[in-house]
Amino acid sequence: MQSAAAESDAQLRQRIDQAQAELDQSVENARDEASQAADSARAKWAQMKTDAAAKMSDVKANIDKRTRQVDAKVAASDADWAEADAAEALDFADWAVESAQLTMLDAIHARAYADTLARAAANS
Repeated sequence: MQSAAAESDAQLRQRIDQAQAELDQSVENARDEASQAADSARAKWAQMKTDAAAKMSDVKANIDKRTRQVDAKVAASDADWAEADAAEALDFADWAVESAQLTMLDAIHARAYADTLARAAANS
């Protein structure tokens, strides 16, 4: 169990799948053995194996549920970053429009000033 606690998710899933395969084989073996035993002994043995298989399915379902929860948290974090990037892009676009307006007004002023100097030079 200590070594399993330090393994990656993929390694744990592989271990669980192996345990499930061994359990399935045990269930099959149990069925073979139970068919040779008395009815009451066979029923108890089969029930134990069925209970163990159900528990293993629950474990796998819980792992899948936790994986989905982690994936949802990662997706939420990605969405937060995307929203922040969008807000920054809007701020930049607003600044760019204001800057363009200022630049256009500066160009109009520069043209008016140049025209005024040109008229003054022509009249002198």
